[in-house]
This record gives sequence, C-alpha cells and structure tokens, in this order.
Amino acid sequence: MRATPYRLEGRPMTVVTRFAPSPTGMLHIGGVRTALFSWLYARRMGGKFILRVEDTDRERSTDEAVRVILEGMRWLELDADEGPYYQTQRFPRYKEVIDRLLLEGKAYRCYCTKEELDQLRAEQMARKEKPRYDGRWRDRTDSRPGVDPVIRFRNPTEGEVVVDDQVHGKVVFRNSELDDLVIARGDGTPTYNFCVVVDDMDMGVTHVIRGDDHLNNTPRQMNMLAALGAKTPSYAHVPMILGADGAKLSKRHGAVSVLQYEEEGYLPDALLNYLVRLGWSHGDQEIFTRQQMIELFDIADVNKAASAFNGEKLLWLNQQHMMRAEPAALVAYLRKQLASLGIEAGDDGLLARIIVAQRERVKTLKEMALASQYFFGEGVGIDPKAADKHLRAEGAAVLQELRGELAALETWDAAAVHGVLSAFATARGLGLGKVAQPLRVAVTGSTISPPIDLTVEMIGRGRTLSRIDAALAGSSSAAVDTPA
Repeated sequence: MRATPYRLEGRPMTVVTRFAPSPTGMLHIGGVRTALFSWLYARRMGGKFILRVEDTDRERSTDEAVRVILEGMRWLELDADEGPYYQTQRFPRYKEVIDRLLLEGKAYRCYCTKEELDQLRAEQMARKEKPRYDGRWRDRTDSRPGVDPVIRFRNPTEGEVVVDDQVHGKVVFRNSELDDLVIARGDGTPTYNFCVVVDDMDMGVTHVIRGDDHLNNTPRQMNMLAALGAKTPSYAHVPMILGADGAKLSKRHGAVSVLQYEEEGYLPDALLNYLVRLGWSHGDQEIFTRQQMIELFDIADVNKAASAFNGEKLLWLNQQHMMRAEPAALVAYLRKQLASLGIEAGDDGLLARIIVAQRERVKTLKEMALASQYFFGEGVGIDPKAADKHLRAEGAAVLQELRGELAALETWDAAAVHGVLSAFATARGLGLGKVAQPLRVAVTGSTISPPIDLTVEMIGRGRTLSRIDAALAGSSSAAVDTPA
C-alpha cells in the first residue's frame, strides 16, 4: 500500500502501530474504529502504521473477508506504511521461535488427549472452579506414541502481570490464574496468541491499540514477550461499540461490512469522523477534517466506557461533510453512485453543479444520485399524482404558452430562464409557483427539485423542450434513457 500523505512533519518515527484483523468475518465498524485509532496515533506521532492479516484460522478465513479488509482500508484511505502482511506466510518464522522456546525450556510438549482435557474441564466445573489446564505434562520428559503433541508455553506460576493500559489504567493479573497456553497445535500450526507475539516483536510494534475483548489475552502475550527477551508494547484496549438499545452491536444496529457504507453513499471522511467521536472528544467539536483528527487525537483521551451507535448522527455528519467539501472532491463518488443506476455521466462540470444544487437536500451520495436521475437521458417518468395536479387544465395551458417563450431564449442559463418565468407570471397575474410547478413536473417528473431556473439550465434546452412536449402529449414516460 502506498505511503499516506497525512503525516505531521518533524517528529522522529518511534511509534509503530498495527491493525491486525482476522479474515474470519467481514470488516465492521468496530474494526474500522480500531484501525482508525491506530492510524491516527501513528500519524500524529510521526510513526509507522502496519496492516497485518491474521489468517492463522485457515478453516474460517475466507478470500472474500480479505478482499473486504483491503478494499475497505483503501476506500477509507487508511493507508499502511507496511503490509499487508499475512500470518500464513510466516509459518517458518513461527516454527523457528517455537523451536527456540523448546530448546530453552520455556515451552514443552503436551500429550494430553482431547478426552483427558474434556474430563479435566468437567471435573473442574463440577467443583465450580475456573476451567484451566493443570500443567500435568509441564515437567514430564516422556512421550505418548500415537499422539501428536501440542506445544505449550511454560507460563510463570508466581508473581503478577501488570498491564498499564492507556484506556483502562492499571490492570493486574496473577500468574497463578493463567494456565500454560497452547502455542502450536498437534499438526504443528501456530496459534493466534503466539503469532501475535512474534509479529509484534519482529515488526517493532510499540503501541497495540485493539478492542477490550483482547484484554485478557494481554498478560499471556506479555509473558511470552518477556520469555523472548522482547520489549513489551504499550497497550490501549478500546471499549466496544453498542447498539442504541445498549445491546452488543449487530446487523440490525448497523454492524454491516464497511463496504456497505460505501454502497449506501457515505463519504469515508464522514464515517471516520463519526467513529473517532465514539469514545473520544475534543471539547464540543463535532465535525473534524482528517487533518484535524490527526493533529488532535490522542489514545490517552479515549473514554473507557462503551459508546452507542447512532445511525441518524452518522447521516447528519455525512451531509455536513458533503456540504463542506469542494464539489470537485465529490465528483468521483457521485459518478460511482450514478453508474450503479446504469447512468454513465461523462461531464465532471455537470456533476459538480449537481452536487452544489442537491447537497442540502440529501444526506448521502446514493440519495443524491437517485434524486438526480432526471439530469441525464432524454425522457423522464412523470409521477401520476403530480401530473394530475399540475399538468391538467390550467397547468397544461400555462406550460403550452411557456414553452414558446422558453424556446425563443437566445441565451440558455438560469438567469435568462428566471427572467422568462418571472415576466410570464407577472404578465398573467399568477403566482410564480403556478408557473414553476407545471414546468418542474414536466422536466423532472416530480414536484421536487433544486430551483427551477437552475434545474432547467442544467437539463439543457433540447431536453427541456422535448420533455415539455412529451408532458403536453400526455406521455408519462420516455423510451429513450441514454446519457446526454
């Protein structure tokens, strides 16, 4: 991935963060927020941001999930300085480290069968004890023919592990409560918790920012890092995102693939702005540019309480970003939305004008595309209710006479069209609405559009006159639907 243009200059690159999603499911907004926090902190500190795909669970990992991760990060412009790395491509390195731990006596082979472990667990639960491995192979040197042993890390049995978490503060774990973690399965494949440790060590990760559901993994990982003589990163475990009802975020709350937000017409900067405010704030400021987020964000300011997802707030922010953006910056997004409707829009200038005309009326680029279809193609479908109200009797007579005056215009622009409409209404003692609405329905198919003079200018002389003719002829649709 290309190096990001967003970086605060003049700071030594000492901070290294990483985003390490597992491709066992789609990339959702919870993961995106973690990626954002990691990316922002690296950018603010002049550091390095790494993308690492943790695909050791080969049965559950899918190519589609990997695609969503890569495309989602690309759409959001959370560009990595290194990566993507894939754990499945680093198996030789993991084996090398496991062999070293075995040689140094910091790991051992365990020949317990599944049946033995199940029985151990059942007995512990019957005694209302926390289920955990009891270390029965910890000091044995024999083997068990026919059983492929797992490799376990020899966790310290005394003392404490203190996680000085940047979000939750000091969290203490007793080593006596941590059992000996499996670091390689019977078939030799390394486990998630072990791979994470080796990767963070090899990649020089200085700050691990991740969901607080990983907090219980941290003392085990810190003990393995210590056994390898590696420096322990600084940890920050961010709280989960809840639905508005306080329940765990699910699809009904908005826990959908990040690419669905692109399909629905959200701007990446608006989504990131919304997510950065879930658990972090800077006074009462609600709207942030990407550069402002970089300059102001600090992981130490993240609140440890869970935040609730609010779809209406996201829609509001999206509209705010559309209204504040340079129109040219939104052209590609609108073009893609129109293409999904089968409209190939070639003129960047027209798209920029549509954006200016429509962005106060809609909240997403998808809504804008749907509301702007009449700017393209030759004909429009006319809403029957609008036709009954504005294209019958008096309305039709107004439209018939108005057509001639519009056709006589030498200059076709909003000012000239406005002059015709105003003079026409004044001369006949009509309110402007009595003139504008029949024209609006004829050329757009509905009673809603940007100012009619601007709308007519952008639709163009030829299409405006032909649509008026079709409306007067009683046509409710046009056969031709090709771009202008």
